[in-house]
Amino acid sequence: MDNNQYTIVIDDAWFTVSRLDEGTFAISEYGHWEKVHSFLLIGDERAALIDTGLGIDGMRRITEQLTDLPIMVLTTHVHADHIGSHGQYGEIYVHEAEEDWLVSGIKKLSIEQIRKDISRDITRPVPASFDPAAYTPYRGQPTGLLRDGDVIELGGRSLVIYHTPGHSPGHIAVFEPDRGYLFTGDLLYDETPVYAFYPTTSPGDLVNSLERIANIEGVNRIFGSHNTLGLDPAWLDVVKEAVQELREKDLVRFGTGIHRFNGFSVQF
Repeated sequence: MDNNQYTIVIDDAWFTVSRLDEGTFAISEYGHWEKVHSFLLIGDERAALIDTGLGIDGMRRITEQLTDLPIMVLTTHVHADHIGSHGQYGEIYVHEAEEDWLVSGIKKLSIEQIRKDISRDITRPVPASFDPAAYTPYRGQPTGLLRDGDVIELGGRSLVIYHTPGHSPGHIAVFEPDRGYLFTGDLLYDETPVYAFYPTTSPGDLVNSLERIANIEGVNRIFGSHNTLGLDPAWLDVVKEAVQELREKDLVRFGTGIHRFNGFSVQF
């Protein structure tokens, strides 16, 4: 566990659950090299689960310990490390640009590569049910589609959907204005590069999306899907400077490599 400033309320063989506030939890998988975070936001009437992790272990047994309310899954994007436990939930939402990926899979990404990335550099015991050779990302029809500007009502909590393509075509960020929480998925995190170098990514879209979230007003805390849990909003100033430098130096295109900016980095 790295840099966890929050109270840990569950720490079992695979998942670590941290309380961000009374009704908000991070469900982390620190035993995997990607250090994936999913987030459970509990309202008065229902809860939202932002992503469902790697699928190395099932997440539902964790969320059942945290809420009895119905859970809707909000998918930041349809990469394997974010949809691993989707099959355990009955209400799944994804941005309209990635509906086909959720239903049919990502055509340009081989199952061999996915299995290699899922199964390497694991530092915690995995459940007996996990078989790397048989690992297959979730596929299924979503309950509904998300679009930019959608407002999700949980009862006493409202979430705003931002379409933030670049890392993937239908990537979303989720902002909760009342608490100032910005959940950035794979658009913004620290330590390792945010990437847009695969054929399914877009460096131009990524930089535009970074600029957009950097100008959201009222952000008090940033929660990316990897590495450090909870980033200071001052990171958005770093992002603004990065966007400006990347454009001025004509680096926003495939093949220009890794670019570092005071703890934040991107790879094209």
